[in-house]
Amino acid sequence: MLFFAVWLALPAGATASLGGDESSVEADRAQLGASLRVAACRAYLLHEVTTPAGGTVREYASPSGVVFGVAWHGPGLPDMRRLLGSSFTRYQQALLLRRARRQPLLIDEPDLVIRLTGHMRSFHARAYLPQQIPVGVDPAEIQ
Repeated sequence: MLFFAVWLALPAGATASLGGDESSVEADRAQLGASLRVAACRAYLLHEVTTPAGGTVREYASPSGVVFGVAWHGPGLPDMRRLLGSSFTRYQQALLLRRARRQPLLIDEPDLVIRLTGHMRSFHARAYLPQQIPVGVDPAEIQ
């Protein structure tokens, strides 16, 4: 439980919520003084936010502006409640059900996939909504 509390206390990330609208990315970037790079890919926009602390959050938005995937790596975790949006409760429950705190977190359901590995100063994770991924996009692109 202490480990979970530490995660929630980490600085907020610059992110739009999984399943939400991509429009808040710029406001979040400005608040943190982070840099933002946007790349147009064949079936989505990739928003890459790099924080001064060295963390990177990538958000994958469909042409309609819905964030269907997020990935992050860095020394700490972003604000998971903000990053995962309505999927945060399921993430929180999975954390509590893990057998060991150092075990990777894996949620693999038809409507939500989350993979979190790492340790303090080196986290790697990705989350996506399989049903929201645009046609022709491989979930492996979310990284």
